[in-house]
This record gives sequence, C-alpha cells and structure tokens, in this order.
Amino acid sequence: MAKKAEDAYVDAGGREVRVSNPGRVIFPATDRTGEITKLQIVEYYLAVGEGIMRALRERPTTLERWPKGVREGMTLSTRDGHKGDAFYQKRVPKGAPEWVETARIQFPSGRHADEVCPTELAVVAWCAQMGTLTFHPWPVRRSDVDHPDELRIDLDPQPGTDFDDAVEVAGEARRLLEELGMRGFPKTSGGRGIHIYVRIEPRWDFTDVRHAAIAFGRELERRMPDRVTTKWWKEERGRKVFVDYNQNARDRTIASPYSVRAKPGAPVSAPLDWDELIAVQPEDFTVETMPARFAEVGDRFAEIDSVHHSIEPLLEMYERDEEGDMPYPPDYPKMPGEPKRVQPSRDRDRKQKG
Repeated sequence: MAKKAEDAYVDAGGREVRVSNPGRVIFPATDRTGEITKLQIVEYYLAVGEGIMRALRERPTTLERWPKGVREGMTLSTRDGHKGDAFYQKRVPKGAPEWVETARIQFPSGRHADEVCPTELAVVAWCAQMGTLTFHPWPVRRSDVDHPDELRIDLDPQPGTDFDDAVEVAGEARRLLEELGMRGFPKTSGGRGIHIYVRIEPRWDFTDVRHAAIAFGRELERRMPDRVTTKWWKEERGRKVFVDYNQNARDRTIASPYSVRAKPGAPVSAPLDWDELIAVQPEDFTVETMPARFAEVGDRFAEIDSVHHSIEPLLEMYERDEEGDMPYPPDYPKMPGEPKRVQPSRDRDRKQKG
C-alpha cells in the first residue's frame, strides 16, 4: 500500500506502524498543558513502552476508544444503553493487522469474545492509532484465562473525600500487606483514586480472588472505620474511601499502569514507589510529563513479576468472617451465595408496602 503524505509512521519495537490524521487534536489545551494530538498519544506509549508492555503482555485487553478526542460534553457509552462519543471495544476491531493477536475470554453471561492480547509494542501503537486512550487488561494471562495472577485493590474516594484520603488508606493497606507477607505495587488511577496490584499464584478462580479482595477490604474497614467502607450501595458509603472489591470479578477491569485517562490535561495512571505517594498529586503525571519521568526512574513496577503470592491467608480471613458474600454488579446473573441484590432503602420500602 502506497504511503500517504498526510500520514505519519512510527517505529514500534522494530515494526512500522501508520498513524492516520496524526495532527488530530485529542486533548484541547488547558492552563497546565498544550494541545495533545493523536501522534503525541502514540509517541507517549512508545516512550513508556517497557512499562506498558509489562502491564499488558499476554493479557486479554478491553480498549477504551475515543476516536473523536476528549472534549467537554463528550461521554462514554455505558452498559445501560447510553450511546456516547466513546466506547469500550471488547472484541478485536475489524481490519486488525495479522500481527495483532487475540485471547478468548468468557463473560459472566456465558458468551465469549476474542479480545486484543498485546504481544509486542506495535500492538499498543496500533490501538492508540485507532483511538484507544485507556487499556483495560484482564488480571489473567492468555495461557490460563480462568485463573487470575493479580489481586487488584481499588481505593475509590467517595464524594467529600479526595486523593489525600486515599493516600492515608493506602498507607494502612501497605501495612496490612506486609503483615500478610505480600508486596503491593501502588499507582494513581489517573483520577482521585489509588490502585494497588499484588501478583498472585494463578491457582484460584475469579470468585476466590474476589473473596480475597472482600476480606482485605473488610480488614481495612475494621482498622479505619471512619475512613474506609466496603458497602456496595452508594447510599451507605458516606464520606469514606470505598474498597471496590468487585473490580476483581470476572470481566471487571482497571485502567492499566501508564494508561491515558479521558480527562482534561491528559493525565495518566502512574506507577509509584510507596514513599512517593505522600508527595505527589494525580495531575503531576500526564502524557507530557511521564516520558521524562520514565526516562529518569524507569518502570516503578519493574519488579512486580519477581514474586507471586498465595491468597490463602485472605481466603481464611473470608471464611472466618460471618458476613459472607457481598453483592455483585447489577449486570451479573445471580451468583451462588450472593446476598439480596437490592438497595437497602428500596428493600425497606418494599417491606413497608408489603
């Protein structure tokens, strides 16, 4: 195919990748950043190539695509039928190059899909050229898509709390992990939250890993009852940091390390050392600033694959806890052992009317 003068071409790990409309503005300028173009997004991912590939390699990955860019008023399509300007791509896009490999995953509904499974940096560059800003990898490898090798602890500040509150909770999470003999790797979410990743042995299914996350969250809640909640229903959470245990359920994913987030200024999800948490803010890490940081300090998750932990201690904690299971997301089929899936206020209304 003849090259078009208006296209750009980048070297992605030794493979040439075409970038159409390279000058398209994806992020308008802000008071902190200049305009960010499509080519700059691709070049950003190449600059953090070692890190993004450590996060995505051999993992089935959902693509969050913003082909029109990110501007005020634009929205993301949702599961409830809202049609937005951007969307999640769970199946490999049509027309993908032959070197874009896939992995077959099964949804809770029983249906399946062949998702993009990055095996080389050129795949990331091609996805970015297709409008992908955020990569959402499953916590599994292609060789075994039913047994996660990653426990993900999602600290989500609720209204009235912020990043600093999440940092305080993360400090206690670090102590708890150390008591359990586990090493956690923290990162900013790209928003107000903090994610902590723990590599685990791929011996347990999604239900087990979700139970481990519930146990971890409940222990944090016991230690910090005024600061932490595991309540699934928003009306019960209050001004606390929510430990979102359901991010460990099948087909629930978190923005990968180094992923660009669809927010003004092009922030990115930044891997950190634990001691850095108290000295940074999420907006410190953007498409413009991360390449220099990466060149200086490298990948803060470089050692994440050095050990894989057992979740048996957490599963034992879960079994000892008399509270049992907790609600799944509303789009899931009724799961074994799951309690009543209804907002407490609605449940009370129904009982009163009955």
